[in-house]
Amino acid sequence: MKQHAWTTLGAVVWLLGAGVPVARAQGSPPTVELKQYHSKGLGTTVGFTLSGELFTSGHRPRVSLKIYNVLAQVVATPVLATTGEALNGLELTCADLTGCTYTAYWDGKVPNAGRQGRQPASGVYLYQLVVDGSRYTKKMVIMR
Repeated sequence: MKQHAWTTLGAVVWLLGAGVPVARAQGSPPTVELKQYHSKGLGTTVGFTLSGELFTSGHRPRVSLKIYNVLAQVVATPVLATTGEALNGLELTCADLTGCTYTAYWDGKVPNAGRQGRQPASGVYLYQLVVDGSRYTKKMVIMR
């Protein structure tokens, strides 16, 4: 049991520790900003901003967003609100030189948990944005 607890703690520390962004020069805008989640009813939205420097020379950053439970198991992959595409290695574009803000949506159901999916249990979850391999992680609390 102790081994399992330490393994779980290690996975959570890895998830959280990998999300610490590198410090930047003062006054320089961050390249990626993962915003606070917002829940309304069963659904949850998560906003994130990618600065224009990520899109220079036609580069299309590869973006994933996943929601994990405290056992570091994937609970869900939200979809991009504008297109409905799953944020799982999705290449994004941006026409604005200063950057773009995106919104992801999670319907609050755990896929592959029965025909209709089920609601997640109350508790602490982590949501992690991965942009071209860099991780940004925040905590989410679900109360049902």
